[in-house]
Amino acid sequence: MTSGRRPGARRNAVGRALDTHPARDDTALRQVLEDASMGRWEGPRDLLTATGANWDRRIFQLQVLAEAGARLRFADTWAEAEPRSPHALALLANVQALRAMIAGRDEGRTLMEDAWHTCAAVQRLWPEDVAPLLVMLALLRTHAPDRYTLGHVWEEIKQRDPWNREAHHEVVTYLFARNHGEEGEAMWWAEEQAAVAPPGLPLAVLPLVVLAEAHRSRQERAQDGYGLTIHPWVECPTTDLVLDRWWRHRALRPHACFADDANYLAHALSFANRHREAQEVFDAIGPYATTVPWSYCGPATELFQRHRAWAHDPPRGRRR
Repeated sequence: MTSGRRPGARRNAVGRALDTHPARDDTALRQVLEDASMGRWEGPRDLLTATGANWDRRIFQLQVLAEAGARLRFADTWAEAEPRSPHALALLANVQALRAMIAGRDEGRTLMEDAWHTCAAVQRLWPEDVAPLLVMLALLRTHAPDRYTLGHVWEEIKQRDPWNREAHHEVVTYLFARNHGEEGEAMWWAEEQAAVAPPGLPLAVLPLVVLAEAHRSRQERAQDGYGLTIHPWVECPTTDLVLDRWWRHRALRPHACFADDANYLAHALSFANRHREAQEVFDAIGPYATTVPWSYCGPATELFQRHRAWAHDPPRGRRR
């Protein structure tokens, strides 16, 4: 074993079952989701209170809880029981915004206005909270593409948490050509943000997000087999920038959406046939495969597992 791994290590890593639970490695959130599914809001209250001003973790927990709350009533019940709780209202705002997105731009207009008012109420109760501003960005992207208001909300976020990962992803998604941006605008903005962010932050991944979206969009337009043999990740300098500016300087404790960012990097390395380099990334991802960006190139689960296997045992003829 030239790699020094113990016998069986490759088989165990390759054969590891995927974990699709939305809470991922947040064990406290997993337990709270079980409580919430039975209509109990005390668990979400205790969890969000304990998380406090850890904006990265708070936003992740709110978004995951909102996915469950959109079809249940625990968030509504909690807000009715504790109408002065910034945690209850922050969750309700996320839920209302998600319901508005599901309803669509026309049918969800009233829900959008309710969510906006709830965000304003959170800001009055806890002005430092970044979470309601994230909801406002999502609402602007889906219901009211007002760039002036977008700029105002963005400045408010920058004052509170200038390198907030989710805020940057919301803005770059707003700038996708399929949403409200001009052609190439999203990449320009993503590259600029990645360049000015301090080393070790996952904002370096933003250009890979835009690259994957451009690939998805071109496939959608071409409908002629593009993407099966032609794709933008071979000899892609963006991948090396992500390795240099984020991966090699990343924090020891992963951020809440680490799996999302690491999947983008593993995907880029895999489709560039840099399988050996991808091994470390796959090992760090563990069982938390994401659908995007793998689904932009075929069946997501199948591609993730295939390239994870190749990362530990690259096929002949595909080595760089």
